[in-house]
Amino acid sequence: MKNIFFRFIGAALLLTAWACERDVADLEPAAYPTNPNVFIDGFSAGLNYGAFGSSVPTAFQVDNEVTYNQSRASMRFEVPDVNDPRGAYAGGVFFTSTGRDLSGYDALSFWAKASQPANIDVLGFGNDFGESRYQVSLSGVGVNTNWKKYIIPIPDPSKLKTERGMFFYSEGPENDRGYTFWIDEVKFEKLGTVAHPTFSILNGENQVETSFVGVTKTIGGLAATINLPTGVNQQMNVTPTYFEFISSDPTIATVSSTGLVSVVGGPGSATITATVGGVTAQGSLRIQSVGNFQPAPVPTRPASRVISIFSDAYPNVPVNYYNGYWQPWQTTVSNDFAVSGNNVLNYTIFNFVGIEFSSPTVNANAMTHLHMDVFIPGPVVPGRELRVIVVDFGPDGGFQGGDDTRHSTTFAPPTLASGRWISIDIPFSSMTGLTRRANLAQIILEGGDGGSIYVDNIYFYN
Repeated sequence: MKNIFFRFIGAALLLTAWACERDVADLEPAAYPTNPNVFIDGFSAGLNYGAFGSSVPTAFQVDNEVTYNQSRASMRFEVPDVNDPRGAYAGGVFFTSTGRDLSGYDALSFWAKASQPANIDVLGFGNDFGESRYQVSLSGVGVNTNWKKYIIPIPDPSKLKTERGMFFYSEGPENDRGYTFWIDEVKFEKLGTVAHPTFSILNGENQVETSFVGVTKTIGGLAATINLPTGVNQQMNVTPTYFEFISSDPTIATVSSTGLVSVVGGPGSATITATVGGVTAQGSLRIQSVGNFQPAPVPTRPASRVISIFSDAYPNVPVNYYNGYWQPWQTTVSNDFAVSGNNVLNYTIFNFVGIEFSSPTVNANAMTHLHMDVFIPGPVVPGRELRVIVVDFGPDGGFQGGDDTRHSTTFAPPTLASGRWISIDIPFSSMTGLTRRANLAQIILEGGDGGSIYVDNIYFYN
């Protein structure tokens, strides 16, 4: 969903000098309106509308014929067909120029119906064409030809003291065809019957990560579930600013209001947890900092003699993925990180992993070697090997088209060692199984023992 960001230009305030002095400490802060209405027979005071980028700009209209409970007007949304020249979907935001104090309410409610059964992609509030700090939304909202009431609970009403984002929506064609839906009686309410809130970070998991000073990570997997008056547990998408993040040891790792974790010290550990409105969120992140990070050697080869797959030192060719997660046998997951702007591939629970760059494939006929830097943070167990496989998809440019070729090169101790970067350079002349290299498309790493391996500076060179 692409937003058209509006620029709001504030008018300068002229301060008038008073002849006598006044104690400003006695002045009360200006109160924000508590108006709960968004659309009741028309726009509420100060309400504006703006369409999202690439959407049909006229998708929203006020309807005076199809309304809920014989009201005077409703909101009508016309979803376009696929390939409609006016726009790809219907989407926009209802926002106010002046913030409203919605802290006295616990939910947004509205009535909706459609010209056919459908699932609206996104409905919610908190998008204000700006920071949208306190955004809440529902995904895949089912509607049909009957009017039905919908409720979106507010995870923590105390946050909404100056809210400008009253309502937003986004919906694309259903089965390539457009349709119409209506929404009416949009307002914030104090229901008093939304209850039993549960929240989670990191999908409710208690995760442990080894990290370094300078590494940053954003807490994801945020979710909120609140019980509705109907007894249904409503799942919602929420922004991180509803969460109060806490670090058990800020000398090791700090966490911002948006969930950005920064490792600042070590060796040592810190656990990141969160609450919402005093309710403890499920899930945690334990950072085990081992101190300062030792970066991989900085490449010095001229860029004109390099085709880079992954490196901050060179422009990289288009890459489909750095971890294809080839089921059912792969266990490897990606936990990539960046230290002071240096990006590193981090494969954990490593047994094998595939990197693919087939759109387009790479013509490396002018290159002579493959280079990569690897770092094994844990011990290298007896018998440990690392196999590097290079695959060419052949003239047809497709996987397993009958003309693929590949070659595997195996490394073992003492080349493999723990706690230091290992620079691997493999000449194409030694890759006897790789009979072509005009359509290189994959690099596969095998031989992990379920631990971790860092990889950087993957490129072909002459």
